[in-house]
Amino acid sequence: MRDTRLLIVFVKAPRPGRVKTRLAQSVGSKAACLIYQILVSRVLAQVGSLRSVELRFHPAAARNEIRQWCRRGWSIAPQGGGDLGERLKRAFREAFSARFDRVALIGSDCPELTARDIEQAWNALDGNDVVLGPSRDGGYWLVALHNSIPKLFAKIPWSTDRVLAATLAHAKSARLRVHLLRELADVDTEDDWKAYLRRNAFAQIALGE
Repeated sequence: MRDTRLLIVFVKAPRPGRVKTRLAQSVGSKAACLIYQILVSRVLAQVGSLRSVELRFHPAAARNEIRQWCRRGWSIAPQGGGDLGERLKRAFREAFSARFDRVALIGSDCPELTARDIEQAWNALDGNDVVLGPSRDGGYWLVALHNSIPKLFAKIPWSTDRVLAATLAHAKSARLRVHLLRELADVDTEDDWKAYLRRNAFAQIALGE
């Protein structure tokens, strides 16, 4: 039986200077790229038990670089052009066009999320229009919908500490029912990374420390 639930994971090609640019300011582009790959591997390991997963990659020519992360039964597709809002709208629109009815989307910045978090997001859509996983930096690490809501991603101040607040304001103005999951920490800076290392022996082992 086909699973009508889908998890979309936004990933980027692991190229020095193109990923984790805030982190690279203090640790260098090569180290930041290595950390990015560790984070992606960790996130995908955490959701590895899920059947319906799509890796949405950027830039468009990165398909071969992304294949290393694609597991049996998963799919890959380009994110397409535009700002983050446009790419989010496209991902949800195409997922619902493919007849998925509960779609959750995450990035690779929050390595402490779990498959249970994704299941909870899907389940919370029973009585809600939007499910969000708030992050400590003022953004969100997950958004889940059961139908396309393009206005949710319009005129959002991406990459700021106002992302979650602006999204909630959009939802309120549209009278959408919102459910919030637990708050988690993103890894965007060197301090974030060090804090993650202190909490997780896994990452230290991966770095050979």
